[in-house]
Order: sequence, then C-alpha cells, then structure tokens
Amino acid sequence: MVVPDIHYTRSGDAAIAYSVTGDGPMDLVYLPGFISHVEYLWEGERSARFLRRLASFSRLILVDRRGTGLSDRMTPNAPPPLETQMDDLLSVLDAVGSDRAALFGAGISAMLCALVAATYPRRTSACVLYGTAACGTWRPEYPWNETEAWYEAYFQRLQDGWGTPEYADEILGWLGPSLADDHAVQTWWARLLRLAASPSSALALERLYSETDVRAVLRSVNTPTLVAHRTADPVQMVEGARYIAERIPSATLIELPGADWLPWGDDQDSLLDAVEEFLTGAKHVPETDRVLATVLLTDIVSSTRRAAELGDARWKETIAIHDERARTAIERFRGRYVNTAGDGMLATFDGPARAVRCAQAIAEAVQPLALEIRAGCHTGEVELAGDDVRGIAVHIGARIAALAGPSEVLVSSTVRDLVAGSGLIFEEAGEHELKGVPNRWRLYRVVA
Repeated sequence: MVVPDIHYTRSGDAAIAYSVTGDGPMDLVYLPGFISHVEYLWEGERSARFLRRLASFSRLILVDRRGTGLSDRMTPNAPPPLETQMDDLLSVLDAVGSDRAALFGAGISAMLCALVAATYPRRTSACVLYGTAACGTWRPEYPWNETEAWYEAYFQRLQDGWGTPEYADEILGWLGPSLADDHAVQTWWARLLRLAASPSSALALERLYSETDVRAVLRSVNTPTLVAHRTADPVQMVEGARYIAERIPSATLIELPGADWLPWGDDQDSLLDAVEEFLTGAKHVPETDRVLATVLLTDIVSSTRRAAELGDARWKETIAIHDERARTAIERFRGRYVNTAGDGMLATFDGPARAVRCAQAIAEAVQPLALEIRAGCHTGEVELAGDDVRGIAVHIGARIAALAGPSEVLVSSTVRDLVAGSGLIFEEAGEHELKGVPNRWRLYRVVA
C-alpha cells in the first residue's frame, strides 16, 4: 500500500496534519467524521479504496482535524470550537496553494464544512454533507437526535472502554453494521481508534458534536451542496438530512439504501458515484481490464467447530493472526490480496507456481494455530474492476477450493500444465463437475 507523504502546517499554536494525492482538475478536501488518522486510513483496505476513488477525479486533500490523528492534541476536555477548526482548514488550503476547493465531510466534519461554505463562499466550490445532523442533541423542534441523558451514558461507556477490542467492536457494529463480523476490519478498526485519539480527546470531540447546532447557518450556505444519507442510518436519522436539504437554498438530497454510517462501508460505491457525479457532472465509469491471472482461494476447515471450542474472543484473535500470516505469504510470493470472504481469502498472482507455493506456505503458517486450510488454484482470464476481481476464473477457483481436503491444495489442469519445470509434483485427483461451471474438470493434488 502506497501511503501519500504526510505534511504539517501551522495554525495558531497547533500543527495540523494533511496529505495530498491525485492530480484531478479540482481540489477536494475530505474531512472524516468522528476521528481520523491521515496515515493509517490508507492501511485499511476499505478506507484506502474509498480515498483512492476520491483521488481518481480530484486532487484529494485529506486532513486530520485538531485533536485527532497526527494533528496536535488539545487541552483535555477543551475541544477546539468550529471557529478554530475553520482556521485550521484554511491554513491547510493555503499551505497546498488551493484558492478554492470542494469540501466533503461526515458527521461533525459536515457541520464544519457547512460553516466554512457559509463564511468563506469564495474559497468553497461545492459541499458534500454526509451522515450528519443540524443539531447534535434532541430538541423539541429538532427531534432527530439523541437526548442529553443518552449522551451522558454514551460518554461514560467511551471513557471506560476506549482502546479495548470490546468497545471497538461495539462502535463498529453501530457505525458499520455490515462490517461487524469482518475480522480484518475489526482488527484494523480497533487500532485506528487507539491511534486516532486518546480517551480524553475522543470524549471532548464527541461532547463538541453533542453541543453543536448549525441550524441558523443553513440558509446562508449558497454553495452547491449535496446532502447524502443512508435511509437506515442507525447513527443519524434520515429526517435530519431532509431538514438540512430543505433549508440550504442550493442543496440536492440523495437518500441511499443501507445502514452503514461509515462512508467506506459495504456499499461505498453508491455514495462515491453520487459524489463524483455531483462534483464533476459526469457519471463514474468503472475502470475494467481483463488479464490472465492465477487465482488462489483458501478456506479454514471446520471453522465453526473451532470457533465454538475457542470462544468469541480467542477466535477473533486466532483469525487476526491467520489473516496476518496469510497476507504475509501473499506478499512474499508477489501476489495481490483481493478480499476476505467468510473464513477464507482470495488473492491473484501473475504466475501459477507462485500461487501454488503461496497456498502451501499459508497452510504451513497456520498449523501452529491448530488451523487447517483447504486451497484451490486456477489460471484464467479475470476482470479487474478497481480493487475487485471478477469472472468465471474466480468461480472455478472457488469450486476447486471447496473440493480440497484439510491442508490440501487442488489445482486445475491449466495450472498443472503451466508450471512445468517448477519442481512442483502433482497427483491426479479425478474429474469433477464444478457447480455452475460448464463441462467436467480434471483436478490435481499438490504433493510436493
């Protein structure tokens, strides 16, 4: 993963961290909601994909707000007011030579974007407000947010649990329900929380959000504005987004399906498509390419039984170690990790022998964890779409993997035929029908 260079600019008495990537025709500032870390966000598969997509049509300026990530921390329990955060943002724009930029914010960052657009319209070309509210706390005339009593209980949980895996899992299940059972995301997310903020900083920032009310500002936002919101968002009710869109004169409201408040969640493309079209006037055309590749699919044998034996906490730790060792092997054999599905992984390689040896290495690496994997390899044409891989070759590889036994690597005849001279030794594993795939397929077992 290539992480953009991290830079700092001074804003008053604080250093504000930012990065710049992409060379598109427009400047786009992205301010993550809640907490952020301009370096570690690039190390999460889903968040990095989200950022790369934004950078594909812009010069993307990613900023850590004061008090979070790599920017200077604040005095405990004294969060920087939005006025100060506006100064910080303008300092970053000046540092990168941006006279005018589009602003994209989530949560309290969206509130900040609205305030900047209203106060500095000549510096703001457009606004995207995602998953936000106009008022942080319930009011009789704004009944779409949590009460003060709810916040006090929430603040106590945050103070007591920040930094623990249990609290991280709880928050992930709330902010991104579709990701709650993704072990790789869970591990990355827990570390992001610890890196992005201390308990006192996180508490101060959340208190700031609860006390913020930008309702009086909305009618002064004359910049073209997209208000985007998930209809089943468990964090912010969609009625709040409708309220905002009705009051910003130039607003466009788009209601997206789904329940993930996290913008880089399970269906990030629907949000990204809407943002790109709004900011550029053009629909996104996915970059696709068809190449010959060897796909490797793995799956943990008897994972349900092992999870029951170990219990939830130990199973999560075991899976995290499994994933780390598998990714290390994929990197060692020059493969490209694609995704995790259930308890298995999908990776692609530009050479079939490397794919087979990688499967053997993963099987060996996870044995000390009392785990066994089954693996399947097939070489064929795949379609690349961004970070995803599609095509019949992937389906064939998955069907082959499903037929493998514990600690067994099965390959198609295509793979066997292409690795002559590699030193790999195979034995016949018979002809098989692969569900959903035409014809019968001769498979081979790797024995050395």
